[in-house]
Amino acid sequence: MNWKDEKEGIFLVNVLGIIYDPKTKQILIGKRVNDKYISQLSWVFPGGKAGYEQDLETYVVTKAREKAGVKVDAKNVIFAKTYPEKREFLSIYYYCEYIDGEPSPNEGLLELKWVKPSEVVNYFTTSLHPKLLEYLKTLD
Repeated sequence: MNWKDEKEGIFLVNVLGIIYDPKTKQILIGKRVNDKYISQLSWVFPGGKAGYEQDLETYVVTKAREKAGVKVDAKNVIFAKTYPEKREFLSIYYYCEYIDGEPSPNEGLLELKWVKPSEVVNYFTTSLHPKLLEYLKTLD
């Protein structure tokens, strides 16, 4: 399939967790292994592709456990976006509260780090949407 020929409606869905620890008021981010498809992407919110068998909330909880080793509660969708440069991607961002578990990087992540919501921009090498940045400010 040639994605550039498609005008609408066909996406690979990624679910991403904004994993927030209410006790420390910090967010968990992960440093990615070099990606041959998106080389400029370094730090990310833990997540990954959703499947067809379960609801999206279940997938974001599962991806948090698989990729970051933490148990979370997916509360709600806070943002969704497509990418003009990668038209086939649809990312859905969930606010997730950290429950427990020692963060340990796995499945494509080299390192995990707890940071203040306002510090996320210091790590991400790709742009963060202004609406997402505004949301993060509410967590500080």
